Amino acid sequence: MRQLIAALRKEMLLQWRTRAQILAIFVFGATSLLLFSFAVGPNSTALRLHAAGFLWLALLLSSTLALAESFQLETEQKGLEGLLLLPASARAMYYAKAIANAFQLSILGIALVPVMVVLYDVSIENLFGVFGVIVLGAAGLSAPGTIYSAMASQARAKQTLLPLLLFPLVVPVLLASVKATSLLIAGDPMGQLKSWVTLVTSFDLIYWSLCGLVFGRVVED
Repeated sequence: MRQLIAALRKEMLLQWRTRAQILAIFVFGATSLLLFSFAVGPNSTALRLHAAGFLWLALLLSSTLALAESFQLETEQKGLEGLLLLPASARAMYYAKAIANAFQLSILGIALVPVMVVLYDVSIENLFGVFGVIVLGAAGLSAPGTIYSAMASQARAKQTLLPLLLFPLVVPVLLASVKATSLLIAGDPMGQLKSWVTLVTSFDLIYWSLCGLVFGRVVED
């Protein structure tokens, strides 16, 4: 636990120092939402109907930029090998990195919600419910995204390789998150919200458990 806390403190400090990069990623996500709204057109009903899907699509595209830079500092300064030589478990390093990435993606997704509300004329009654789904979905993106970022960091075309590896794996989390967000926005007369949230949570548990187990083997190879 001490190793995890120390590693997490290091990751949060690095994210604070690179906060300008987070702002740039937010601008990219907001621009994506703007472009999606132009693609749909002035049909307010269609905009509200697809608002949840466009929100998660913007967050997914933005996540590739954030996750691709997750191991940039370690790769540039040959720090990954040095961290592996320390008397600390690779699992603690992974979970610290994944938690920091999940926090970053959660903040990004929450920051994109007001942009969605303005552009898509959406009225959200259960705002904290939407934030909760964003946190769960961000966790589902960050767990496999962190381990794939470690794998792609050694490749020259990491910006291309990461989406190719990540997108097929996170489809269940993305679909469940979109559906849960849509139900929170449009209403849930059939009581389906609990099932979709349970599905997202289940995949989160699977991803975080399996990725933590195999991370050491991945970075050592």
